[in-house]
Amino acid sequence: MAIKIISLIFGIFIILINLFSAMRTFVLPRAAQDPITRFVFKMILWGFKLMSNLFKTYQQKDKIMAVYAPVALLAMPPTWLFLISIGFAFVYYSLGAKDLISAFTISGSSLLTLGFAKSDNLFPLLEFTQATIGPLLIALLISYLPTMYSAFHSREMSVNRLSVRAGIPPSPVQLLMRFHRLNRLDDLGKFWEEWETWFASLEESHTSLAALVYFRSPQPEESWVNAAGTILDAAALRLSSLDLPYDLKGSYLPDGSEFPSDAQAAITIRAGFIALRRIADFFKVKYNP
Repeated sequence: MAIKIISLIFGIFIILINLFSAMRTFVLPRAAQDPITRFVFKMILWGFKLMSNLFKTYQQKDKIMAVYAPVALLAMPPTWLFLISIGFAFVYYSLGAKDLISAFTISGSSLLTLGFAKSDNLFPLLEFTQATIGPLLIALLISYLPTMYSAFHSREMSVNRLSVRAGIPPSPVQLLMRFHRLNRLDDLGKFWEEWETWFASLEESHTSLAALVYFRSPQPEESWVNAAGTILDAAALRLSSLDLPYDLKGSYLPDGSEFPSDAQAAITIRAGFIALRRIADFFKVKYNP
């Protein structure tokens, strides 16, 4: 009797853990760590790194690693379904299945085919409940993908535009020189403002849709990480090294600090390091505070 009770509690625990994992990964619109998703992504990343080490050039390695994020994301529903099947197997065993093998057969039948195997001694409602979970997880993945790819498209549009202005790979010096050659330095304020918005969007999307971090740019030489670094370096160079005729001279804020030569550049730097720090915090990446 005690074994049956333990099996029931353990099975319900496995089911709930996986359902909450799917909710945190696909539904919850905020940054939330999930141990199952993190473990699956780490294991698949380990395998892809082993494969990429077989190649020498960066372009070859990039082709391999570009597939990593889609494969890891598509691996999540089968992982949840398998673990949920195990959880229901323990529940069926506690409710009267003759052994764990029979319980797992009933669980797999209910989850995937609904009718391949059944037991008259078990609750039909439980089998129908399990049968709805598989299509539900697939539906969640299908509804999740358009949102994620919309955020990916928005991110990469700005990365591609930056390559036009800053070269490939992007260079902060080349970016400022191109603005100067085109006599467009007075447009830098608007440019910084666009990237402030990009950083805010980056922080929101890359913590609530964490898989986006691993989706690589279409071109091997482009990367959202490099783009972010280029913008921060360019804004810092603008503040520290450029002396433009329309800059405010000798102006001070009420607290006595000097007014920045380009306030929007300073705001963009702040937006950038806040976004990157919060993404690093989410993925537990250490940095110098």
